[in-house]
Amino acid sequence: MSLKNRNNPPQRHELRKVRNQGNSFLALAFLFSVFVNLLMLTGPLFMLQVYDRVLGSRSTETLSALFLLVALLYALMAMLDYARGRIVARFGARFQSSLDERVFEGTMRRALFPQIRSAPATALRDLESIRSLCASPVLLAVMDIPWTPVFLAAIFLFHPLLGWLAVAGGTLLVVIALLNQGLTHRKVAEAQVATAKANAFSEHARQAAEVVRSQGMQEDVSKRWLNQRTEALSQSISASDWTGSFTSLTKSLRLFLQSAMLALGAWLVLRNEMTPGAMIAGTILLGRALAPIEMAVGQWSMIERARTAWINLNQFLDSTPPEASRTKLPTPKAHLVAKGLTVIPPGAKTPTLRNAALELEPGRALGVIGKSGSGKTTLAKALLGLWPPAAGEIRLGGATLDQYDPDDLGQHIGYLPQQVTLFNGTVAENIARMSQSPDPEAVVAAAKTANAHDLILGLEKGYDTFLEGNDSQLSGGQKQRIALARALYGNPVVLILDEPNSALDADGTLALNTAVRELKKAGKSTIIMTHRPQAISECDDLVVVEKGQIVKSGGRDEVLNTMVQNANVIKRHLNKVGE
Repeated sequence: MSLKNRNNPPQRHELRKVRNQGNSFLALAFLFSVFVNLLMLTGPLFMLQVYDRVLGSRSTETLSALFLLVALLYALMAMLDYARGRIVARFGARFQSSLDERVFEGTMRRALFPQIRSAPATALRDLESIRSLCASPVLLAVMDIPWTPVFLAAIFLFHPLLGWLAVAGGTLLVVIALLNQGLTHRKVAEAQVATAKANAFSEHARQAAEVVRSQGMQEDVSKRWLNQRTEALSQSISASDWTGSFTSLTKSLRLFLQSAMLALGAWLVLRNEMTPGAMIAGTILLGRALAPIEMAVGQWSMIERARTAWINLNQFLDSTPPEASRTKLPTPKAHLVAKGLTVIPPGAKTPTLRNAALELEPGRALGVIGKSGSGKTTLAKALLGLWPPAAGEIRLGGATLDQYDPDDLGQHIGYLPQQVTLFNGTVAENIARMSQSPDPEAVVAAAKTANAHDLILGLEKGYDTFLEGNDSQLSGGQKQRIALARALYGNPVVLILDEPNSALDADGTLALNTAVRELKKAGKSTIIMTHRPQAISECDDLVVVEKGQIVKSGGRDEVLNTMVQNANVIKRHLNKVGE
């Protein structure tokens, strides 16, 4: 699914633009590669001089001078080779750092849509695959491949027959590389998909460990995971077998070609058509000419992963353009209005909320009641700006929600979801919405407003208690109270609560109602999505949602009188709760 819209045009060739920003790194690395490959001629030339000049003249002075020169040249080559390796590594790091925030922001946006949640995680892995290739010797081998024709031409200078043998061998290696790409591409892709599927199932099972154990599902879940794991392993072995066969073939062929070059050279020496030094030098040059191709074939799985990652990441960025910049608006009034609101959930074809209308004034609380699946959560996500309206509009403080920057809108609207999620960090960091510079006074104030202050002080280290995300030992009610404090952090003007007392006991429900009452006194607006009477005791107005439509709205008691058979019993209960 694409997240494009008229305000966010697709960023064509975004990866190419980021790559081009590092062209200076690549140019410098290529320049160093020129000198490195020229210095690669040191060995063959040294052999040529030793066999043809030193041994013939029996001059130790010449040998010493040549050896000293060779030592200096090899030292220089080592430094240049080290330098270009560090350059391409930094090119890869810069490439990743330039896209890290962009890709992470895209993954967060796409994660809002259930049918494409698998895509975000792979986008980050794709970026890492590209960086890994840039930091590996494979990229240096690619830079060395253009020098293969140069080395082959040098072999021709020794003797045309040696040159044609080298060309034939190089051509054969290129054919093997192309066959490797054609035959292993699909198998490598299948192995990656199977491995990702097994890893995803393992993570889901880990997150549901309590359900798996308590419901006696351990054996069946383990077998299902093992089946997926076995399939992934089988696919990986198949891909590895194909890649390994081509690697072995390439290595063996290169060694054979060097031996063939030596044999042909020896035959030419016997015929007095070339010198022994040229024979040895030609053999060394052939090995150097074929080495980059052998490296590319041997590491083809990495190249294939990076190539696939480039394609996938390009599609990801194209379908998930960056957020359009917006003018920062002042803090709005707690006045929320929805008119003619129709919402189609992402991936669906039919709306789950049709022609809804509501208005919430500052200092009032609105209850949204209805059965499960009636459209309450859809309404909440639309009011939060998570799901854009297919028709109609939502305005906060007079501005439509899409006029606000998403982070700014999140500061203005507090949200307590039905399924609470906490993050790895301290209680204070969770309440402060993982801010890098949280305000301790605001953290405590939010906790007090949520009536969670005493609860937090009762923890081992109070606000500094470290939580292992949702794996922490807090009860459901404690998590919900902390999440309510998080929703209140930063003094939002509107608070949206989705089934806020689903995990609360009587004391928690009382604390929730007290918090809503305090918000109303402060001129804030509150919307409560619920099907429990206890949660609407502080609500001034109610709307009833049935089958995606608001069928009734008005004052709380008025709606209860017309829509609920046991309204009097519920109102007496509400009055008792509100006391």
